[in-house]
Amino acid sequence: MDNKPITFQFISEPTDVNFGGNVHGGSVMKWIDQVGYACASNWSSSYCVTVYVGGIRFYQPIKIGEIVKLESHVIYTGTSSMHIAIDVYSRNIKEKTFEKKTHCIIVFVAVDEKGKSVQVPKWTPTTEQEKQMQEYAIKLMNLRRDIEDEMKPFL
Repeated sequence: MDNKPITFQFISEPTDVNFGGNVHGGSVMKWIDQVGYACASNWSSSYCVTVYVGGIRFYQPIKIGEIVKLESHVIYTGTSSMHIAIDVYSRNIKEKTFEKKTHCIIVFVAVDEKGKSVQVPKWTPTTEQEKQMQEYAIKLMNLRRDIEDEMKPFL
């Protein structure tokens, strides 16, 4: 299967503003979920649900009126889950170069019409960068398990 990035581009709008005059983090998180869903459902050919958003890192604010670009691609698959890497970029409309503003990994599970998980096609890395991203996803998965174990007494 082809793992070309799913890309969204648009201009940030005044309705996205936070109290500091920049794009609200919640707006960015919504965009991340949308582009992640498009990537996961495209890969699996199925309806997908978000099961985890982790390590979201806001590097720099996005200004209102900037062109925003989100790129998403599969970096690991389990039986029914897909780890999607998402990078968020923006640029002033007068500039040509995008700057990375946010990064995260989001995990989706493919489900049927009854909400039961279904198998997804296996993703196999082919380039060195893809292999590194798969290792990154596996490391994050192991860290999540450790955190969940620590939290069990408080759930």
